[in-house]
Amino acid sequence: MAAHTRNAEESEAKVASMRNRLVLEQAKAAGLLGAAKNTRLSGRVPSELIEAAKKRAHVTSDTELLELALSRLAIEDDFGARLVGRKGSIPADIDLGI
Repeated sequence: MAAHTRNAEESEAKVASMRNRLVLEQAKAAGLLGAAKNTRLSGRVPSELIEAAKKRAHVTSDTELLELALSRLAIEDDFGARLVGRKGSIPADIDLGI
């Protein structure tokens, strides 16, 4: 059982690492990340929140966590809002072949 758990954790870490890399690449491609780190961000949040977020994202530093979280927010698409906005736009009598 321990080997299965370890394999699952390793797999989860690989997926998280790939997802994180893709998010950061998208942010770079959008011109949001570059060589210059010229702004300092400060705030007070519960340590439990930070640790849980680091664990979920598989990152170790506060800087990595902030950069990843801000990149995700900045490049997030509006798919959900667009989907809900389309409600009722397809005629009820259309044959969807289902």
